[in-house]
Amino acid sequence: MLADNRLLIAALGGVNEIGKNMYFIQYDQDIVVIDCGSKFPDENLPGIDLIVPDVTYLLENQDKVRALIVTHGHEDHIGGIPYLLKQINIPVFGTKLTIELLKIKLKEHGLLRDAELHLINADSTIDIGTIQTSFFTTVHSIPDCLGVFFQTPEGNVVHTGDFKFDMSPVSGPFPDLHRMAEIGKKGVKVLLSESTNAERPGFTPSERLVGGHILDAFARAKQQVFISTFASNVNRVQQVIDAAVETGRKLVLLGRSMINVVSVAKELGFLHMPEDLLIEPGETERFPAEEIAVLCTGSQGEPMAALSRLANSLHPKIEVLPGDTVIIAAGAIPGNERNLSQVIDNLYVLGAQVIYGSGSSTGMHVSGHGSQEELKLMMTLMKPQYLIPIHGEFRMLYRHRQLAESVGIPMENVFIVRNGETIQIEEGRASLGPKVPAGNSLVDGLVTGDVGNIVLRDRKKLSSDGMLIIVMTLSKSEKQMLATPEVISRGFVYVRDSEDLMKQIHETIMSTVNELTEIEMSQWGLIKQMLKDNVGGFIYSQTKRRPMILPIIIEV
Repeated sequence: MLADNRLLIAALGGVNEIGKNMYFIQYDQDIVVIDCGSKFPDENLPGIDLIVPDVTYLLENQDKVRALIVTHGHEDHIGGIPYLLKQINIPVFGTKLTIELLKIKLKEHGLLRDAELHLINADSTIDIGTIQTSFFTTVHSIPDCLGVFFQTPEGNVVHTGDFKFDMSPVSGPFPDLHRMAEIGKKGVKVLLSESTNAERPGFTPSERLVGGHILDAFARAKQQVFISTFASNVNRVQQVIDAAVETGRKLVLLGRSMINVVSVAKELGFLHMPEDLLIEPGETERFPAEEIAVLCTGSQGEPMAALSRLANSLHPKIEVLPGDTVIIAAGAIPGNERNLSQVIDNLYVLGAQVIYGSGSSTGMHVSGHGSQEELKLMMTLMKPQYLIPIHGEFRMLYRHRQLAESVGIPMENVFIVRNGETIQIEEGRASLGPKVPAGNSLVDGLVTGDVGNIVLRDRKKLSSDGMLIIVMTLSKSEKQMLATPEVISRGFVYVRDSEDLMKQIHETIMSTVNELTEIEMSQWGLIKQMLKDNVGGFIYSQTKRRPMILPIIIEV
């Protein structure tokens, strides 16, 4: 149990990884959670739809969990909230855009009616038990972002959220350097600061620079223009809208998340466009190709997203034609490169002119995260006694620690932790605290958390070597086989092309059955195990493959 008058800080997700951010601070009997995100699985998790944080610790201490504060509306910060609220319904605090995006998710999960949602802004102050909470404005690739300032009896804690110091943002407000400096003057015991771009020198360019490149590409395009970006990058979406208006193009939206975000952002005043700009996909034939622009999801090569469907000519109402221009206005998240490369290849096959690649190569994307000089500026403004680098893989956290040393924070005052490791502040000093449960909770369809290692192992086996099903029919009274065993291959071999192998497998089955004639045939477990061992051993000796072998015994 946590002792009284001790401050505990931990990450349940978001350190040593990119995605599913979730943190908490705890003082005495009060726990405040910051963000609850999700991330998509890789090929090592077949059949898994989503990865969310393990919230075991919060469930074990749910009588102490007072609030969830959401820093902004990106998936890696709000995507796990419905799965948390299904288990523990706590008050959620966020800005206008963040809450509206969250409402869409909660409605899909049937949770909106019972959710306790509270609007906050940079001027809000909330007393959460013994923890006084206030906020400051930051700039990121989505509007309405906040950093969080916690005042506790054991010292002040700052969580930066995702940020960069963009001093000419596409839409205001500006990063509130004055407020950050004021917080620094009050004294910051611990700073939790994001580390995504800790390896990149200098400053991250302004989002405004992308707009000129998008406008130029729209103006040069002779036919349809397709542009894909993150739906939640509202500032990028505004620049696409501006380019469409400037070049006299109608705009089509593809992808459910893109349609939802544009609708919400427009209603809240974060997006501005003429009323007649948007048209439906089925209306494009009414206009010349040079008057059409399509804004879609799928910039990471997601197989079911709009861009992948277009690249595979699977969209029912619109298609990419030879000579069309396709712009991918986003950088590839690590792990998505292969899928995105395939989409780009398919677009070239269709005859499109494809503009892709981040940075100076195309000018179509800049990061929403601060680079080294911005991370140092944040530390200089906040003047923390201790730093906990968050939101990054280990090498990024390590580089952040080196940056901290360069601005005067001693190495021993920088804690590089893993998910579940805690930092405790007691009598003004920070040290490693007790570990808490943390890790991945896997979402498979409507089920969360019960997809274990054995299930994943079976799925990998099925995906790599397939399955062989052996069906045996036994007499209930005589305990003898009534028919020749049937062998069914699924994903192992094509039976018509492997008749010799299937014949040998059948002979191995009959040989195994003959060995069992002296054993009571009612011992089904023994029969199944011997079939698995003998048939599996034979198949491996012939093919060097290990399909899943599933014996089925039918008693008649």
